[in-house]
Amino acid sequence: MGSGVIASRDGYILTNHHVLGDGTQIEVILASGERLKARLIGSDPDTDLAVLKVDREGLPAIGFASHDDIAVGDVVLAIGNPFGVGQTVTMGIISALGRTQLGINTFENFIQTDAAINPGNSGGALVDVHGQLLGINTAIYSRSGGSLGIGFAIPVSIVQEVMQQIIQKGRVIRGYIGVEPQDLTPELVDALQLQTQQKGAIIAGVMRHGPAEEAGVRTGDVLIGIDRTPVQDTTQVLNTIARLSPGSTVRFRFLRNGDEIELPIRIGTRPDLTAAQRNNAEGNAAQRRRD
Repeated sequence: MGSGVIASRDGYILTNHHVLGDGTQIEVILASGERLKARLIGSDPDTDLAVLKVDREGLPAIGFASHDDIAVGDVVLAIGNPFGVGQTVTMGIISALGRTQLGINTFENFIQTDAAINPGNSGGALVDVHGQLLGINTAIYSRSGGSLGIGFAIPVSIVQEVMQQIIQKGRVIRGYIGVEPQDLTPELVDALQLQTQQKGAIIAGVMRHGPAEEAGVRTGDVLIGIDRTPVQDTTQVLNTIARLSPGSTVRFRFLRNGDEIELPIRIGTRPDLTAAQRNNAEGNAAQRRRD
């Protein structure tokens, strides 16, 4: 059991991918208590979002806030169904923005909040004081299983992008080049004899027959730029490549043996995760609990 958000008057509903699990029959309970059958339009394990549809018109849909208007310290409300007790609202503030590298999702850019989020809140709304959607509550840090004041929500910018693609195409299509990047640590900078303040991501692995291998990328290359954008870390690499259009050709800049090289890479389409990979990925967040 989890929570959801009515995103359109014609019956599209947002929730978390992990809330649905392997369920084949989905039922939505409205605030009025009315029960409606829902069908899955599409799901995106990489961001832990899913879109449902109920056959009903004229539903009260939530409004979407602008991501540019979100700031640390803003008062927020978390709405959901914790522990199945019924619709509940808790209040807090935005504690941080842009939280990444938490090991929760493949693509991360979380809003952190101290509003109480508990099991059953997943898929529910994080809203501002005007009731506008800021994000979808998805996970908490907890040793006990209950709220410790560290909760995470997927920001509205990602939510809207994923929802639109799922409604239009049935899935999210992302760019892909077939590399395994790792952050460039101070130890690696020393070992590779790079400049002390060098930013980038080292290529720890290259997928056989993938776009990167075909373009000449090698394990050990240091990625320092994508098109005209300098690379700062692995999170940026994943997010930037994901936004590239499959079929386009983009120039990537690397350091190899102390020399800077530029390679044009034809962008592929990121493959869907298999069921086994999804289950493995969703079980890997040690010391973290999805609510």
